[in-house]
Amino acid sequence: MPTISMFYGIIVRMMYMDTQQHHLPHIHVEYQGMKAVFVIPTGELLEGQLPPKKVRQVQVWIDLHEEELMADWSLAVNGEPVFPIDPLR
Repeated sequence: MPTISMFYGIIVRMMYMDTQQHHLPHIHVEYQGMKAVFVIPTGELLEGQLPPKKVRQVQVWIDLHEEELMADWSLAVNGEPVFPIDPLR
């Protein structure tokens, strides 16, 4: 599962061919051992948990990078390499 971005201790990953379990475009996020799944482009927390501040940071990042995330999602579901996305600053 390639890492596409890292910011404020948050690691954002996107799995290849990952349409079976969630059926929606999404990202996998890790922060200090906690894991969560967020929907693209809404930023909805689909599964798992993070501290509220980190949830909001991920949601802001998703909003800022929606087009890039959807482009990476299209690549990932076809098993193609994804591109890194700038971190939240």
